Amino acid sequence: MELAFETKALRDICESEAIAKSELGTKVADALKRRLSDFRSVDTFDELPFAKIKKRSNSVTFELPDDWQLVVTGGHGDNPKLPSGKIDWAKVTRLKITRIEKCK
Repeated sequence: MELAFETKALRDICESEAIAKSELGTKVADALKRRLSDFRSVDTFDELPFAKIKKRSNSVTFELPDDWQLVVTGGHGDNPKLPSGKIDWAKVTRLKITRIEKCK
């Protein structure tokens, strides 16, 4: 699966282990690295090994350690849709990382 990023700062965190550890801490950075590896190892979203996700109509939230979360959406210019207008996750082959945030 191909990855895109909402911002350059997110891309930097996801592509640099040193930056991720500095910004998120070692435990969260290591979990993020594993999740990104999962994303890159599959062809479609439905092939992902899930661990505690919150699936919404147009985004998915993955829990990370220490109350952090990773939020993604489809990364296609025009995401595949169901008749309801929600993203058809079974056809998503590109993900966009939109946020890495501390839960409130």
